[in-house]
Amino acid sequence: MFSTKTRTRVMMAGAAVVLAAGLSGCSAIQGLLGGSGDAPRDDKSGEVTESAKIDIFSLKLGDCLMDTGSATQISDANVVPCSQAHDQEVYHEFKVADGEYDAAAVEKAAEQCYAQPFTDFIGVPFESTTLEAYYLSPTEQTWNQLNDRLIQCLVADPAGPTTDSLKGSAK
Repeated sequence: MFSTKTRTRVMMAGAAVVLAAGLSGCSAIQGLLGGSGDAPRDDKSGEVTESAKIDIFSLKLGDCLMDTGSATQISDANVVPCSQAHDQEVYHEFKVADGEYDAAAVEKAAEQCYAQPFTDFIGVPFESTTLEAYYLSPTEQTWNQLNDRLIQCLVADPAGPTTDSLKGSAK
């Protein structure tokens, strides 16, 4: 039987893959039709300066966002400055190597989110944290149609919204 943390991690990872499936087609179409685009950002740091609803493909490392809910398909995200109450934060991102799409390989690659990048960002290993981590990853559709290779790792505090970055929190 899975521990609560493992079960949550597996469910969130599965949900992220399903979410990404919905992201791809909707975001591409929205972008072509003049979708929500990106948030206002600081020219030097790239940090979000005002709350905004953005196209999911505009989500960047360091962005803080409101919970995407339990939807199985999303095409945008509500980002906020990290000094405002938020539910999630993008703490790491990386690209998967080119080749034929392989869902199992993408999932295996995404396990990096629970390894050293998590420890480096939070300050404690994933196995010792009270935080939840999960990822957004390419789907076969985004892989093939949009050349999407990006995996984004997100962290959230199950205790509720935070008004600062979770970086170095050692929770």
